[in-house]
Amino acid sequence: MDKREEPLLPDDTILTENREPDRDQPQRDVETELDEDDRLRPEFVRDVIELAEAGEGEAARERVGRLHPADIADLFELASSDERPMLAAVLGDMLSADVVAEMNDYVREELIDLLAPEQVAELASELDTDDAVAIIEDMEEDEQQAVLDAMEPGDRAAIVDALSFPEESAGRLMQREYVAVPEHVMVGDVIDRLREDVDLATDFWEIFVVDPMHRPVGTCQLSWILRTPRDVSIADLMKREQTLIPVDMDQEEVALRFQKYALISAAVVDKAGRLVGMITVDDVVHIIQEEAGEDILRLSGAGDGDINEPIALTIRTRLSWLVVNLGTAMLAASVVGIFQGAIAKLALLAVLMPIVSGMGGNAGTQTLAVTVRAIATNQLTASNTLRMILREFRIAAVNGLSLGILIGSGTALLFDNVLLGGVIAAAMLINNLVAGLAGILVPVTLDRFDIDPAVSSAVFVTTLTDIMGFFSFLGLAVLSGLTAMG
Repeated sequence: MDKREEPLLPDDTILTENREPDRDQPQRDVETELDEDDRLRPEFVRDVIELAEAGEGEAARERVGRLHPADIADLFELASSDERPMLAAVLGDMLSADVVAEMNDYVREELIDLLAPEQVAELASELDTDDAVAIIEDMEEDEQQAVLDAMEPGDRAAIVDALSFPEESAGRLMQREYVAVPEHVMVGDVIDRLREDVDLATDFWEIFVVDPMHRPVGTCQLSWILRTPRDVSIADLMKREQTLIPVDMDQEEVALRFQKYALISAAVVDKAGRLVGMITVDDVVHIIQEEAGEDILRLSGAGDGDINEPIALTIRTRLSWLVVNLGTAMLAASVVGIFQGAIAKLALLAVLMPIVSGMGGNAGTQTLAVTVRAIATNQLTASNTLRMILREFRIAAVNGLSLGILIGSGTALLFDNVLLGGVIAAAMLINNLVAGLAGILVPVTLDRFDIDPAVSSAVFVTTLTDIMGFFSFLGLAVLSGLTAMG
């Protein structure tokens, strides 16, 4: 965020609450603004932007008025970078904390750049701690401090505490707002407190039961409390078995626990076992989506792959991997150079060898994608690695044999050369076996050394299949005497 003397948006642009629709006004059907897939219609987006550009602010606000905060966030993402400041100024208080929390990270960063520290602080104070941290964590240190100084002491302390934890950890993800009660209280006491204490969290699905040291000993779902007589002790009602999340656990592991145990919320504990926060399933859904997309994009070397990412950053990320791939391509080309004499004698080798390496690369990518996913979801562990390797070896053998028979028969018939067909069939089998083994051994090995297999595996697997494809095909051609016949 660039430091500025004056904010580009007026101080009253951001309000902390969404406006309630006027009950006396006719309610428009929001479906007219959305298509069958719940996406904003292109004509609606154009209409709002044109109204804003024409200075017809009230008309633009009326068009946007009944959209969900997530849809308003989508509107900003669909607008261009040049249109977003103008759109924010026109919509004013509709650009609420809830809308900002739903925005794409890069788009949100653009808009936060336009606000004064006091405005950012006002936004952050109206959000759950995890959402507020997402807004503040990427700021420059001096700007971050200016925002923290503008916040209320309680809110500031919660943000500072969250920022002390590693990125993508449970400590960053958790909400500090939760409801905890001692186990000796009665159900009626809990209900009275929930009704009377205005400082309690507003959104929660279960109550955590703690001991005198504030360590969680059980949980109670709200439905249990509502359906239980007031004179029943919480200790008799609560479920003692629960899934606790260490504060330093990686968010991907958190998501796996939620998925495995079908959790709606979970208690987060510090190293002493004390309750310090909670994580809810709505936050985990975002993590699952991010992690799944992240692994796929890393396999391709495309970085974040976000269409709102600055062009310079996208070029730098992609180019770095393309340079690496250029190096591996030169390595594969050097193998071809070894056999240039054989290729000169039989030009058909140059025509057919890309088929062997290409099919091996495709087979390796299939195995690699399955393996990386299995590692990410904890399906592949030390307990079943050997079984997985044998499984992929059998698959590669059958696929390689099938493809070898097809390409070998076709080559023999097309070029009237049985030996050439046999050579390419054998090379296809060999390269598929290499591809299958590389597709699982490379990511497993990287994972054992605590290197993200989604980042580096594709380069190694592609290089191995290219080299082995060329080497097996050209080498078998020389050993079989095929080049001497040519």
